[in-house]
Parts: sequence; structure tokens; C-alpha cells
Amino acid sequence: MDVAVKAESKANPEARPIPDIKLIGVIGAGQMGSGIAHVIALGKYDVLLNDLRKEAVDQAMATIERNMGRQVAKGLVEKADMTSALSRIKFAPSLESFADCDLVIEAATEDEVIKRTIFQELCPKLKESAIIATNTSSLSITRLASTTDRPEHFIGMHFMNPVPLMELVELIRGIATEDEVFGVARAFVESLGKTTTVSEDFPAFIVNRILLPMINEAVYTLYEGVGTVEGIDKAMRLGAHHPMGPLELADFIGLDTCLAVMQVLYEGLSDSKYRPCPLLVKYVEAGWLGRKTNRGFYDYRGEKPVPTR
Repeated sequence: MDVAVKAESKANPEARPIPDIKLIGVIGAGQMGSGIAHVIALGKYDVLLNDLRKEAVDQAMATIERNMGRQVAKGLVEKADMTSALSRIKFAPSLESFADCDLVIEAATEDEVIKRTIFQELCPKLKESAIIATNTSSLSITRLASTTDRPEHFIGMHFMNPVPLMELVELIRGIATEDEVFGVARAFVESLGKTTTVSEDFPAFIVNRILLPMINEAVYTLYEGVGTVEGIDKAMRLGAHHPMGPLELADFIGLDTCLAVMQVLYEGLSDSKYRPCPLLVKYVEAGWLGRKTNRGFYDYRGEKPVPTR
């Protein structure tokens, strides 16, 4: 049976129509995009997944199948639901493929120039009623929306990583986001079994406003020689019951993403407490971005991760 999030009728008949959410496009087949496609397909929606390279989508599909298989093995998902969900995800070779989408979620790299370019290319391809959501973890929703032809149909929809496991999605409205659009977006996210929290449109929103300065402070703690990589992570795992130490978590997120968020906080709030640690900058300049490059605060090239400092 088809699943759809139904839109309420609008008070302003001259405004863009609000779509019933049935077909969703996802731009970006990386860690976040593949995870978003995963949960949407399990939510019984059809998904079109786009990336610059088809190989990236093929790799994403393999990851999705593997992760769903783990959910089946743990009894969290039925085998038949997995098979059905995988059949709902299709490769979108270009943005033209999104012509019939009711909602398009952008999950490209955390670079404002890249995101703006995507939105400018995407808008002419969409139907009038389509809603655009961005999975940005830190950038201004209002500013991104201003590059589109539909700022009132634009919203921040920030999924947490890893998407299939994390319960929360931050919803962020831009200054122009209409109430009906916000309501449809919230109903859609909740139909995926996720819980929403609402953030104002300030740099890094709620989760990363708190989380990334903690990670940055852990890097400063390493930089100043207060503790070692292992010592810092052990202290926070056992002393604060964090499931993952802050430096291990930084490697999981990607040090380039951590740096990008800290730069948004530093520039957007003009407060020296958000200054990115020079050691974090150095690791990114070296191309040691964490797990995705096999080196960050840990070296992942052997059988067991080894601290790099």
C-alpha cells in the first residue's frame, strides 16, 4: 500500500500548493544520503538517489543492504520489509529525475557554495509544489533558501549520524518557511519513526552547537598536552558514560566536517570560544579526515585503530 503524508489545505490560495509526500529525492549518496535513503525506504516511500558518480550510488546501495541485513539479524526489521525497501530505492542519473518528486532532501558535503549551486540547478527541474529540505548540520537555512525560487517551501531537516540508528531529526525553519510546509515536514519525519526537535535558525542549530565545541575542546586538550588520544577518549567514555570518546567521534563524523561546523560557529557568532583548534586545522590540511580516509586521530589501516598522537 502506498504511504503518503497528506497536506492540509492552505489559507492563501495564491501560494504554492502543498504536496502529499509520496516520492522523495535524495541528493548525495555519501554517509548521510545513504542513511537517509535507508530510513525513507523502510518507511515505505519511494526514493530516488542521486550523486555525481553512479559508483557512489552503487556503493551506497551495498551499504544500505548490509545495514538493513544487520537490522534483520537483530530482529529489528522483517526480511520481507528489507526486500521491499531495497526495491523502492532507484538511481537518479541527473536532477531532471526529480521532476515528479514531492520532497527533495539535499545531503551533499557541508560546503555552502556547493549547496547553493545544487539548489540553483535543482529548482527549474522541480514541480511547483515540491518542497526542498537541506540536511546541513550548521549553515543558515534562510541564506540557503534565498538561493532558490521557493524559500517558503524550504526547510532544514538535519538527520543525525548514523541515520538508521539515531532517533532524532532537527527541524529548522528559515524566515520564509510556511507553517503548512513545516507541518508536512514534521509529519513526514515522524512517519519514519523519528523524533523531531525544533531549532531556531542559528549557526549549528542545537546538537552541533553543543557537540562540536566539546569535540574542539577535546582537540585542544590533546594539542596542549593535557592528555593523549587514548587518555582523552577513555576519560569521556568511562568518566561521562559517552558511548564513544570525542576524538573517536570526530574521526567518525569526519574532521573536515568538524572543522566546517566550527568555522560556521566562529564566523557566525563572532565569539573566540568557537575558534577551531590549530591541530584540527592541521589534520584536515594533511588530508587526515578520520575513518573515511583511514587516518585521523586514529590510524585505521591495520587490524586495530592506533592513535596517531
